[in-house]
Amino acid sequence: MAKPTTENITLPTFPVTMVRELDGHFIHDEISLKEMVANTNKGLILYFYPKDNTPGCTTQATEFTAQLNEFDDLGYDIIGVSRDSVESHEKFIAKQNLQIALISDTDEKLCQYFDVIKEKNMYGNITLGLVRSTFVFNTEGKLTHAQRNLRAQGYTERLRETLSASSSN
Repeated sequence: MAKPTTENITLPTFPVTMVRELDGHFIHDEISLKEMVANTNKGLILYFYPKDNTPGCTTQATEFTAQLNEFDDLGYDIIGVSRDSVESHEKFIAKQNLQIALISDTDEKLCQYFDVIKEKNMYGNITLGLVRSTFVFNTEGKLTHAQRNLRAQGYTERLRETLSASSSN
């Protein structure tokens, strides 16, 4: 589950490309995450995942979609981030019927900002890869919870329970 954090990460002001589906059409927005949170009066769950249409990443995205209303009731928007292209995100959203927005970070600027690119050992080969991570920001844009190197399955339920307990305190 995402844990309260002492990390001091602020929402970036640089533009990122967000992809979402609305009424059967894909919308591409250049947004600043900091401005988005300031203008929506909602918190933000920003989760980083390695690759579209892979088992763990699909599990995580479909679980967030399934619990979208519960997170909305808690006052959070959800955005997934990977290094995949806009076109890959469109296919992922369509194939999995995702109701969440995805950020295409092909230049890894956002990934580097959140320090989620790390060395991974894949079958004995050391490679650089995106580490599955989640960052939760409140309505003021302050980082309240973070978890790095998490397991996808069941994570969204654990996160929802944590945020629900936090909001009732």
